[in-house]
Amino acid sequence: MIPSLPKYVTKYFWGDNLNQLNWQDHQKYITQTILEKGDREAAEWLLQTTNKSALKQQLNSLKLSPKSANFWKIYLS
Repeated sequence: MIPSLPKYVTKYFWGDNLNQLNWQDHQKYITQTILEKGDREAAEWLLQTTNKSALKQQLNSLKLSPKSANFWKIYLS
């Protein structure tokens, strides 16, 4: 089970109810937000939380800007 989001990650979810946001139910949304807006620390947390191959498979289904999608496609290769 994944613990609650670390404080340094929650800053990207300022418009969300953090009491209801959890990894089990909102994994895609959390992943998408971190890959699009997150800093290095948040991205490192995400990479420790899930594996690279799972992220790579998920990329096409995420709503990312072309720039972010291209970066992560290259990074995760």
